[in-house]
Amino acid sequence: MGTLVLLCPHFSKASVYDVNGDGAVTSADVTALYDYMLTGDNTYAATLDVDVDGAITSADITAIYNVLLIGEPLPERLVGGDISMLPRYEAAGAIYKDNNGNTISNILSYFGEQGWNAMRVRLFVNPANAPASAVAEGVCQDLAYVKALGKRIKDAGYVLVLDLHYSDTWADPSTQSVPAAWPSNDVEVLKDSVYNYTKHVLQEMIAAGARPDYIQTGNEITGGLLWPTGKTWNNIAAYLTRASQAVREVSPTTKIILHTELHRTSNGTGNIVADYFYEQAANYGLDYDIVGLSYYSAYHGDFAMLDEDLELIEAVSGDHPIMIMECGYGYAWALPDTKFNLASTYPYSDEGQKKFTVDMIAALKQHSRVKGLFWWWPEANEFNIPWQNQITTNWWNGSLFDNRTGQAQQALYELKQFVQ
Repeated sequence: MGTLVLLCPHFSKASVYDVNGDGAVTSADVTALYDYMLTGDNTYAATLDVDVDGAITSADITAIYNVLLIGEPLPERLVGGDISMLPRYEAAGAIYKDNNGNTISNILSYFGEQGWNAMRVRLFVNPANAPASAVAEGVCQDLAYVKALGKRIKDAGYVLVLDLHYSDTWADPSTQSVPAAWPSNDVEVLKDSVYNYTKHVLQEMIAAGARPDYIQTGNEITGGLLWPTGKTWNNIAAYLTRASQAVREVSPTTKIILHTELHRTSNGTGNIVADYFYEQAANYGLDYDIVGLSYYSAYHGDFAMLDEDLELIEAVSGDHPIMIMECGYGYAWALPDTKFNLASTYPYSDEGQKKFTVDMIAALKQHSRVKGLFWWWPEANEFNIPWQNQITTNWWNGSLFDNRTGQAQQALYELKQFVQ
């Protein structure tokens, strides 16, 4: 039948679909299957059973076709981190070391070697408009920055999660400010702004070779987005509906995440409010794929509280999978404004952070719908960077590298247990 030529994307990561073992999934892999079925050439026989059903048939060819046309199936479980600041640390000369003190030459590849399979990156509308205090704490990710980092992540074979802050600065439970270039009170115009911006971002990311596999339409939007209009559910639903519409039109294979945090009333000790968000999401018929949550024990409680929170959310969110989009624990000091201090069980140390991670994974595995776990800012590392060139004004104490030595924390090596 000759050589089959397809106009299709080139997949750089080796996988079960890489029949000929050249490190890429291309039409050459289909050709290898055809040659075997026509001539019995068993050069690649050990890898030809692509769908692992015990036989080499046309179903294996179909499986590769599907990969070439729409991409490789996403892993059932994701584990990784939000590495939005990695290029800044690299450019400043940060030295990363493994837990034995050996220098790591390529930190992005190193994460994969430790079993990570996904990375998250945040995007601001125009961080040039952010206040200086926010810039000093990591607000710098414009579209050009994210396209470049996103392509690196995809080329390295990771699943890419794009986190849209519909703001020029931090969007979180305390603030959801409208971008300076958007009108702040015109709901109809804001709906169009959300749609057009989301569509533009996806088109640019795809053109740059950085199609997101997942996209967060808002960051920690427990109390809404685009305040003040986006504090009421009529408007929250309108904005998120337009965001989802843009995603489905431009990149239908990209899965949509609604991201909230496990906020509790009464200064952190009362009932959670995230379950109300997903209850309302169902009432308004919002189109999304994944429940995304932030969980920090310092603010959201111990694992018994986490278990309770997950059960409440599971009860109101249908059959949507759940992912922990942010988590972290201090390796030397308590996180700022800690409400729940678990130091008696999990000391603020390398060993304590490791134990916290092990126990958190065990707690999450009790919930079969929890399919993702992302560490917040694992790459934070000021080691070897002169103080006058420091990346952020304050160190992130929940990093997986010690800012003082550049050495990896033990917790980094435990995260892979979530997918095993």
